[in-house]
Amino acid sequence: MHKTGDVILGGLFQVHFFSSVPDLSFTSQPQQPTCHSVYVLGFKSAQTMAFAIDEINRNSNLLPNVTLGYTLYDNCLELGIGFRGALSLASGQEDQIVVDDTCVGNPPVVGIVGDPTSTNSIAISNVLGLYRVPMVSYFATCSCLSDRQKYPSFFRTIPSDAFQVRAMIQILKHFGWTWAGLLVTDDDYGLHAARFFQSELSVSGECCLAYTEVLPWDKDTEELRRIVDVMKTSTARVVIIFEHPSRMIHLMDEVVRQNVTGLQWIASEAWTESAVLQTPQYMPYLGGILGITIRRGEIPGLREFLLQIRPALHHNSSYGNSLVNQFWEFTFQCRFAPAPAGWLEGGGAICTGQEDLGNVDNEYLDISNLRPEYNVYKAVYALAYSLDDMLRCKPGRGPFSGNSCASLQSLEPWQLVYYMERVNFTTPFGDQVSFDENGDVIPIYDVINALWLPDGSTKIQKVGEVKRTAFKGEELILDEGKIFWNFESKKPPRSVCSESCPPGTHMVRRKREPECCFDCIPCSEGKITNKSNSLECTSCPEDFWSNPQRDHCVLKKTEFLSYHDPLGICLTAISLLGTFICVVVLGIFIYHRTTPIVRANNSELSFQLLLSLKLCFLCSLLFIGRPRMWTCQLRHAAFGISFVLCVSCILVKTMVVLAVFKASKPGGGASLKWFGAMQQRGTVLFLTAIQAAICTTWLVSSSPTPHKNTQYHNDKIVYECSVGSTVCFAVLLGYIGMLAFLSFLIAFLVRNLPDSFNEAKLITFSMLIFCAVWVAFVPAYISSPGNLADAVEVFAILASSFGLLITLFGPKCYIILLRPEMNTKKAVMGRGIVP
Repeated sequence: MHKTGDVILGGLFQVHFFSSVPDLSFTSQPQQPTCHSVYVLGFKSAQTMAFAIDEINRNSNLLPNVTLGYTLYDNCLELGIGFRGALSLASGQEDQIVVDDTCVGNPPVVGIVGDPTSTNSIAISNVLGLYRVPMVSYFATCSCLSDRQKYPSFFRTIPSDAFQVRAMIQILKHFGWTWAGLLVTDDDYGLHAARFFQSELSVSGECCLAYTEVLPWDKDTEELRRIVDVMKTSTARVVIIFEHPSRMIHLMDEVVRQNVTGLQWIASEAWTESAVLQTPQYMPYLGGILGITIRRGEIPGLREFLLQIRPALHHNSSYGNSLVNQFWEFTFQCRFAPAPAGWLEGGGAICTGQEDLGNVDNEYLDISNLRPEYNVYKAVYALAYSLDDMLRCKPGRGPFSGNSCASLQSLEPWQLVYYMERVNFTTPFGDQVSFDENGDVIPIYDVINALWLPDGSTKIQKVGEVKRTAFKGEELILDEGKIFWNFESKKPPRSVCSESCPPGTHMVRRKREPECCFDCIPCSEGKITNKSNSLECTSCPEDFWSNPQRDHCVLKKTEFLSYHDPLGICLTAISLLGTFICVVVLGIFIYHRTTPIVRANNSELSFQLLLSLKLCFLCSLLFIGRPRMWTCQLRHAAFGISFVLCVSCILVKTMVVLAVFKASKPGGGASLKWFGAMQQRGTVLFLTAIQAAICTTWLVSSSPTPHKNTQYHNDKIVYECSVGSTVCFAVLLGYIGMLAFLSFLIAFLVRNLPDSFNEAKLITFSMLIFCAVWVAFVPAYISSPGNLADAVEVFAILASSFGLLITLFGPKCYIILLRPEMNTKKAVMGRGIVP
């Protein structure tokens, strides 16, 4: 199709669906390829370019005094045909196409609108780019065309597949579809899309491809059957397809034959709104499809222009009119005379050229959903505005060498490319058009949904959009309430390889499977996951532990020998009971301090012993309750000093008994002078001071401190007092044991003295109990976990204290209270004892 003008724009469109390319045997002159089966949308796109140029020519503000013309070629979806057309446009070597009444031949074009396919655009741009001939595609989306080094003069008014792929991934994420299949066409458009898709998914790591299949270029039935089998057996319920409409038919025929249902289709912009697929045969399977599609626009006046075409009724018409005739025959299902053989006999009609195009209900006159046509419209205007900017250049202020401007008479293609890179205008529909450094337009896509109606018709509705903004980046906006889902549930399907791991479990990837396929393993104790699909469990902080569900950390239970526990209550009661008994016994001894039995047993030491036993009972309370710094430091010091005071008194008592026994013998009176009252007090004080020095050294060098122990129970904190220095603790206990053993040894030696007031037997028995308790304490203390260790030590303190109290003061209290007749001097001296 051609129209003359001062400046010619070229165009490449797919006006036919199929082509027949002859076999090149190199033995005879090859036949020209033939195209058949008119593609109505392609013809409509070509007419849109003609309309845009006509509109520009009528606009006095854009390219005044310059008339645009056009030369449009059909590529028949065949690389060889499209490539030859592009070279003819760029070189002007066209065979005898009549331009007007006086000229033969075709002037070269200043820019080309097209080609619609990525493969053709790559091949053509590789050549035209050498000469910097600007080419503006309205449908080629391959991301590879954004390479400015390879394609320096390529522009497009459709976003690249890079943006389309990211838009699809956003849709997958939006609906939680982590498991999808990918089918691509076997050309640059499909293969580059697949490569970019896999690259983007590997970066995001949130979705996986269950399979990636390359659809055959021709109708390879066996290969299509294998691919559909993969789709049918896969657990992925979402299928993403990059394919051309004419070849989608082959795939859908096999889908229908195998009756593959239950799939959610996501379509690329190439076939989203293809009418050839919106048939009662395919829509039961394709209904509910989500598609990425070109931005819809409005072109006022286009319908009236489309109605103006008329067929030529003479055979010597130009190719353009011949194409109109083919469209006319396709639309009205008739043939121009002379009709092909057998046409009339088969009941076919003859075209008159007077048929009313306005009564035809097809895609040609539908201007409610202009998408590729809108891109064609923007591409033509981009070239026109670039030319206009170039022609408005003022001499001496130009952008080229010597501040020169370009002119139509000496225009170089690269000069127009310079202005194309800087063009910026707004369409009547309100869309801004400009190109980035890669020749790509500002990206925006519509998201559409195909609704299959019960009457067999199809409704295409817009349900959202994907666009790039300066502030939010790539943004997906969806109106989920409008989406039709072709499933019984009328809800989005689930498409995952493995369900999300519930809280408390973590993912373990399956070997040799995509990362979206995993098993969920419960977290071990002390670790949690609080997010779905967590790759690993996280340990709880030191003072926390995992709850039974392993989904959050809870504060560990703190254990210590508490006043509120039954064991703590019992030990506290026993300690207070022992203290009370000491006070009672002390009161009895004070009240009966003048009686022989009290006086005969060294009453001062008895009072000191009772006071020290009272301290022993009370110091056990320091082992009960929450450990604090002062209690930890005081408990062992108080315990050690109290018991040394107690055992020192007993030792001095024993030594006094021994001294009295020796004094009763001839020449033994001198021994008593070493055991007077002052010497007794000094000995007790000296022995106790040694223990005080041990405790002081302990507290200064390595003081006991509160300690949170987690060795015994992972889920509990045993709050205890760390002894600090084990050596000092051992020395403290060893010193007590040494004094006790010394007391026991001396008492044992004088146990059989004849005097009835001799309490050596009682001391021997008490020390035996004392030593037995503390010998048993050491292994029990070491082996007891947690707060039981404190309970064992308190028990040892109370048991040994009660042992001393009962064995030393029990018989005396019995005599004082119940047998007063024995509390006489005679009875104490062993004379006049009442049986």
